[in-house]
Amino acid sequence: MPIKIPNDLPATKILESENIFVMPETRATTQDIRPLKIVILNLMPTKVATETQLLRLLGNSPLQVDIELLKMASHHSKNTSEEHLTKFYKTFDEIRDERFDGMIVTGAPVELLEFEEVDYWDELCSVFNWAKKHVYSTMFICWGAQAGLYYRYGIEKHNLQKKLFGIFNHKIVNNKHPLMRGFDDFFLIPHSRYTGVRSEDIEKQEELIILATSKAAGAAIVCSKNGREFYLFGHCEYDYDTLAKEYYRDVKKGLKIDIPYNYFPDNNVNRKPVMTWKSHASLLFMNWLNYYLYQQTPYDLEELKRMYEQD
Repeated sequence: MPIKIPNDLPATKILESENIFVMPETRATTQDIRPLKIVILNLMPTKVATETQLLRLLGNSPLQVDIELLKMASHHSKNTSEEHLTKFYKTFDEIRDERFDGMIVTGAPVELLEFEEVDYWDELCSVFNWAKKHVYSTMFICWGAQAGLYYRYGIEKHNLQKKLFGIFNHKIVNNKHPLMRGFDDFFLIPHSRYTGVRSEDIEKQEELIILATSKAAGAAIVCSKNGREFYLFGHCEYDYDTLAKEYYRDVKKGLKIDIPYNYFPDNNVNRKPVMTWKSHASLLFMNWLNYYLYQQTPYDLEELKRMYEQD
């Protein structure tokens, strides 16, 4: 939340240069406040677990956030009951006339397919196109990030030599960017994917900025210069045991899978994993909520159409 300070306080410029959210008295007495509206397009098969992980991060701030859960009507979920989906989720047709401060697009276990081979690809493209006029800022996660970059910039994904699986160290490339406010120079993010996007392909796009990268995992956090698109190639929302469950599942299936890197204590798969990325995950989501939704989104969301036409 902002610090309310007297008008023209000398400290204002210093604090603002450090991305500290300060609000002069004049603005504080005239501002309009309403709940933030966020739609979560949940493409993960473990929908309940993903809902919980994301809502935990979105709820870790004093801001009031109204959530809508969105599913793909063109896809039948095998791992979530129809009762749950009917009760808690909406389809694109049901929300297409609404506008939102933010949208989150999750990952999906379809990365080894070509984008056009995914059964809901056409519907997903419709959502991406709709978001230009109906959502102020979108956060894309893992495969969702790869899909978003492919749809909007034509950036291809590439198969990795083996699954990128574990907890990897990352460094900040742009420490003055508001999304990175409060981050340590190095921080950890879980990854679990068979494909990736090359940094050089991202760097060719003038509208995109790489904010954080990893020697092992490559570009990890990317954004558009206007703050309306954020691409996260890892899973900072994961619980402490999510990678363990994935590992045990694949072992049970007889798949060839390495032990998650830097995850189990002493590399012992029978020991409880240690949570080492929670604080930065929380900070990332709070910065997104604060700097790119609470501070930037117009009070009247109908203005998003006009803002799109000006871009």
